[in-house]
Amino acid sequence: MLERIFDYSARADPYPLYAELRRTPVVRQEDDSYVVSTYREITDMLNDPHLSSDLRNLSCPVPPAEEGAASAFIHMDSPEHDRLRRMAMRHFGPPHTPGLVTGLEGFLTATVGGLIGDFAGRKRIDVVDDFAFPLPVTVTCHLLGVPREDEPRFHLWVNDIMNSIDYNPETDPKEKRDKGVRARKDLRQRLGELVEQCHGRPGDGLLSRLANEDGPGGRMADADIVATARLLLIAGHETVVNLITNGVLTLLRHPRVLQRLRHEPGLVVPLVEELLRYEPPVHIIPWRAAYSDITVADTVIPQGSRIMLMLASGSRDPKRFHDPDRFDPDRRDNQHLGFGSGIHLCFGGPLARRETQIALTELVHRLDRPRLVADPPPYRPSPVLRGPLHLDIEQGDG
Repeated sequence: MLERIFDYSARADPYPLYAELRRTPVVRQEDDSYVVSTYREITDMLNDPHLSSDLRNLSCPVPPAEEGAASAFIHMDSPEHDRLRRMAMRHFGPPHTPGLVTGLEGFLTATVGGLIGDFAGRKRIDVVDDFAFPLPVTVTCHLLGVPREDEPRFHLWVNDIMNSIDYNPETDPKEKRDKGVRARKDLRQRLGELVEQCHGRPGDGLLSRLANEDGPGGRMADADIVATARLLLIAGHETVVNLITNGVLTLLRHPRVLQRLRHEPGLVVPLVEELLRYEPPVHIIPWRAAYSDITVADTVIPQGSRIMLMLASGSRDPKRFHDPDRFDPDRRDNQHLGFGSGIHLCFGGPLARRETQIALTELVHRLDRPRLVADPPPYRPSPVLRGPLHLDIEQGDG
């Protein structure tokens, strides 16, 4: 079953396969890894202290770490994860900086408006390349305090890194991988330089705050600041691009909901939550390990086993959600798994939500009778970070 889900032919609609997978909540694979696909079991495991996010605890081979780079705290376990996450959150959101996201509203609206303004006079638009892709890089650079003159380089680096994530040695040129390797190195080096320049120069950017402010746990080391910034730039970028693009695709497939959003701006808040359940940006957590033997749904998972958590399957589990394959922005009690759960709950979630809310609201008001050029659109190769590679739409007279 997992091979069928990973096959590119399933990328446009993996949900029927998830339904088959849920018949057995925990499935052992031929390589002795385990796949968990039902809501209750996934939630329990995301909150289980016996589950490790540190790839070094896996008994099976894993992708090599980037040479010379510190790990981001999402690849750490308690107590080190908790210490670094607390430091980051002091300067990223509630309770210590509760106004961070709301303080970005004007910048978000202006950035979204500028990108949409570039659509003027154009009949065809690629929502990915023309809108969803450039938005989060611009926003994250602003949040970090990256100098404006550096932003074009950051856009290029993130683009090369994103392209290399889907690298297939059997079909892609080696240059695609090499450009990603160089971009990671250049991005890490420039972030390190910026952090060094921030010392003794307090400012509003997150890099400066982390480099200068001491909290109860002390000051974050420069290497950890760089790793946190890279996490926001790369992981945050993937989340927002897929969420916005899946959102536009879903609205165009549900024109009545699109019309409602035009007349009910408050609908966007529950609508984005439903998107996170119905068409989430992250479908699978592919790397978890068992610290010790764990019993899940009457299945014993041995210590050291690799575990894959099928988040998107859990969010469509009919035992948890009524009529789960229906897109319903009026859905109540929508405790989806779109941003995970437990100690690794996406720490950039509030910003990603607001970016998407503003982006979708502005798009539905300013696009003129948008319609899909192709449905389904072409998808990126990854079954983990699932989203359209391109989303071409036409507007105006057909």
